[in-house]
Parts: sequence; structure tokens; C-alpha cells
Amino acid sequence: MLKHKITQEEKFQMMTTAPIPSLIGKMAVPTIISMLITSIYNIADTFFVSRLGTSATASVGIVFPVMAIIQALGFFFGHGSGNSISRRLGAKDTERAEQLAGIGFFSAFLCGLCVTVLGLLFLEPLSLLLGSTSTILPYTKDYLGIILLGAPYMTAQLVLNNQLRFQGNAFYAMIGITSGGILNIFLDPLFIFKFNMGVSGAALATILSQFVSFLLLLWGIKISGCIPLKLKSMKYLKYNLKIIAQGGLPSLFRQGLGSISILALNLAANPYGDAAIAAMSIVSRISQFAISALIGFGQGFQPVCGFNYGAKKFSRVREAFWFCVKVSTVVLIFIGITGFLFAGSLISVFRKDDLQVIVIGTVALRMQCVALPLSGWVIMNNMMTQTIGKTFKASLLAAARQGIFFVPAVLVLPPLLGILGIQMAQPVADICAFLLAVVINRSIMKEMKEEEKAYE
Repeated sequence: MLKHKITQEEKFQMMTTAPIPSLIGKMAVPTIISMLITSIYNIADTFFVSRLGTSATASVGIVFPVMAIIQALGFFFGHGSGNSISRRLGAKDTERAEQLAGIGFFSAFLCGLCVTVLGLLFLEPLSLLLGSTSTILPYTKDYLGIILLGAPYMTAQLVLNNQLRFQGNAFYAMIGITSGGILNIFLDPLFIFKFNMGVSGAALATILSQFVSFLLLLWGIKISGCIPLKLKSMKYLKYNLKIIAQGGLPSLFRQGLGSISILALNLAANPYGDAAIAAMSIVSRISQFAISALIGFGQGFQPVCGFNYGAKKFSRVREAFWFCVKVSTVVLIFIGITGFLFAGSLISVFRKDDLQVIVIGTVALRMQCVALPLSGWVIMNNMMTQTIGKTFKASLLAAARQGIFFVPAVLVLPPLLGILGIQMAQPVADICAFLLAVVINRSIMKEMKEEEKAYE
């Protein structure tokens, strides 16, 4: 049963007075489901395409940087407008919240349209730039050419998803994202095998499913009592775009550098053949599935953080942060142990007939599982700094895991250690990002206490 429509005042009271554990649980469960379903889009494509062969499997990994760019733009405008909206609602500034909502949505759609046009104009050069070998190239072009058609609404739907959850309506965000993900799982085998469309069928299933999500999220905005999306609300563009940029830059760095990191990984694996690219592609999907659950939990924390920070309830911000760190670390330890023990079985689910893919992927996955528990600390610090408007520190931390530390690691380690350098690049980057987060956390907590004293 759908939840009843609540007023902005009721949302404010809920966010600023409800017990932290139950409140974050209420916010986090739908966002965790939403993020897991988002990952399922990529996992489903990888799983079903893997039945077509190693080169076809690799093509999905090759295209992932473009998917990451689309997601980066969506999260840039979605997080940038969403966390600012939550702070404005916490301060009871509804007019500014309406402006941010409209500008965030329509700007994202326009940027997605630009990605479509430019991507299709330079489809083959882009496919080669992404790391396609001669055997992978035909699959990449077929898959990417269709994915690009959905870029405008794929970008805009991420804005809708984030605006819904930042306003305390994660339930409707979950409905929109989950419906599309489930549809994708059914459409993939239908288009790939029944209609004999191959990788093109996987791409078509993805963009059709995401279009359904887009429509459902628009519906969710309309019926949930959220800030409406209106062209006439697009006022003070320069000022509001600056606010969105400040709030969205960490997400742009996090997702955008995710694109660059996968590109660097594909290029580093290229000399070792299609099996290496396919193996690392599979590992990326599996590890991203675990990280997406963690990000979903952090996204449940963000509206609580934003509302209470805007309302000057700093003690609740700190309480919520430490609660999330403790819970996420315990869960990630369990996931890491499980993933380490069953790494070979997980890889073989995708390519059981290719022993080389299984061997390469098993070692890489086990290494990432060892460092996985550190990610809770890194991501929760990133979520907090971004939501309270500490743009530079949030952007630095967002860029750390898959940019500042990963790209140098994947460039330096393989020439020294061969394929082992590729396999260990991500855990090395995770350890370095953890240490950086320790330093940033100390400064943020100090600043927050100073703000609290000044407000009192």
C-alpha cells in the first residue's frame, strides 16, 4: 500500500525529532533497494551477455565508463539539488527549494541530450578510446549505440530519484527504480535470445526499463507531496547553479572518476587479452553491487543529515553519522568474508566455461574483499561532508577511491607486477582513501563543534 501524502511540516518534525536508528532505517531500506536494483541493470546485462562469449562480455565492461558518465551527470544535478533542497526545507525556505528542484531536473535532461548527440556522432572513435580490441569493437558499437539513446531520461531519472529521497520520500524513489530493474531482468533474455538481438537486445532492454523508471519517478514526485518541477521556477540560474555545483561536485568526482578508473583498468588489462578485460569487468560488477548497498545506506543518512544540519541540530548529525559507520563496517566485514570464501564460484556464475577468466577474477575479487570493510568509513564521511556543504573536502574524498589513488595505482603497478598489479590496484586505493578520510573526519568534526558553539 502506498504511503499517505505528508506535509512539509510533518517531514520536518519527523527528520528533526524521530529516534536516529529507526529514522535512518526507514530512510535507508528503500535507498538500499534502489541502489541494488540500479546495480542489477549492469549485472543482468553482464550475466546474460556472458552467454554470448568472452568478447561480448568484455564489451559490457568497455561501455561501463559511458554509463558512469551518464550516472555522474545525474548524481551531480540530483545530489547537488537534493541535498540543498533538504537544507532549505530544514530552514523552511520552500521558494528556494522549488528553484533548485526545477533547475536540477531540466539541466540534467539537457546534459543527457548532449551526451546522446556527441556519443552517436563519434561512436566508433569513442568505442576504440574506451579500450575495445578488434574482436570486442563490433559488440561495443552495437551496445553503446543503443545505450546512448536513453541518456537524457537516464540522467534525469537520477535527479528525480535523489530529489525524492532527500525530501524524505525514499519509498516512491524505490518504487520507480525497482520496477525498472525487475523489468530489465525479464527483458534481457527475451531480447537477447528469443528475438536473437544479441548485445543490442541487452542495451534495448536497459533503456526501455529505465524509461519506465523515469515515468514512475515523475509520478512519484507528483503524488508524494514533494517540491514540484516547474519551468517557471527556474529563476536566479547563475546563483542556483552555483549552489547545485557546490553540492554536486563530490558526486560528479565520485561517479566521473569511476568512469575514468574503469577506462584506465580496461586499458591496463588490454595487453592481457579479452579474458583479462572480461574478468575485471565481472569483478567490477560484483564489487559495485556490494558498494551500491553501502551507498544506499549512506543515502538514507543524507536527508537526516541535511535536515538536522539546516535546523542547527548538530548533535543529531553526529549521532546519525556514527550510527551509520558502525552498522556499515559490521555488515561489510561479513560481506567481505563471504565474498573471499566464494570468489571463484561468483566469477564462474558469469563465465564458467573460461578458466582464464575465473582464475584472474578470483584473485582480484579476493583482494577487494579484504579491503571492503574500510569502505564504510570512507563513504559515510563522503556523504556527510557533501550533505553539509563542505564542497572541497567532500570532492577530495569523493575523488580519492577511484581517482586520486586508483588511477596512479593501475598505471604504476601493472608494469611492475604484471596482471597482479591490475588485481591489487583497487584494494591499494581503498587503503589510501581510508587514511585520507581519517584526516578529513577530524577537521570536519572540529568545524562542526565550532559552528555549534557559535550558534549557541
